[in-house]
Amino acid sequence: MTLILEPDTAVAHAWWWRTGDSSPDPADLALLSEGERERAAKIVHPPTAVGFVAGRAASRRILSELLGVAPARIGLGRRPCPGCGDPLHGPPAVLYPQSPLWISISHTNGCGMLAVARVPVGVDVEGVRDFPVEELAGSALTESESRVVLGAPEGPDRTRAFLRSWTRKEAVLKAVGVGITTDLRAVETRPESAGPVVVAAGVPGTPGSWTVTDLAVPDAWAAAISVPAGSDGRHPEIHLREHA
Repeated sequence: MTLILEPDTAVAHAWWWRTGDSSPDPADLALLSEGERERAAKIVHPPTAVGFVAGRAASRRILSELLGVAPARIGLGRRPCPGCGDPLHGPPAVLYPQSPLWISISHTNGCGMLAVARVPVGVDVEGVRDFPVEELAGSALTESESRVVLGAPEGPDRTRAFLRSWTRKEAVLKAVGVGITTDLRAVETRPESAGPVVVAAGVPGTPGSWTVTDLAVPDAWAAAISVPAGSDGRHPEIHLREHA
């Protein structure tokens, strides 16, 4: 059955799924392009390879439901980078069939995500694990973010506070289309707020303000999604579901 995606630009959809850590599923590999299979074969870390393969396969299956095209026929590629115009490292895109949809894909150990909207969208998911937060704060956090994150009790609370900032930054920069090539300290995410929050970031020709929403994925992970901030101040409607 084909899913229907609302025409409302203030609506975004996100799917999450669990992944293994040993070897890619042959059924997933069968849905990848030759170039994607070659790329997967070069990934030396098995969970990363599994996540990449599962992400491309799951995205095709979901987009198949949205676009009414067999999963194997879904063409995935990239839009040109909005910063430099390079077609090799811009945001992901549906190349076939022609579609008004924007997409974003993310994966971490054990989990992958796809976000879809009718406007630029970014999603990021990270596993909750030990981070050298104090070491990363100087290069990844603004001064106000550092105060909030380092002010949290050591342990899980501090890790969660850091990941709230990190996933929000990644989600925004993926939506902008440049990824973490920019100075992360220039992107203020207000981790003290449960959100949604409006974040200022961008490059010429892209929206200057983005609304970022934390996603309620299982506790083993932290995730966020970002879309352009509406001029009316209305927060976007986010639909999150598990893809089996």
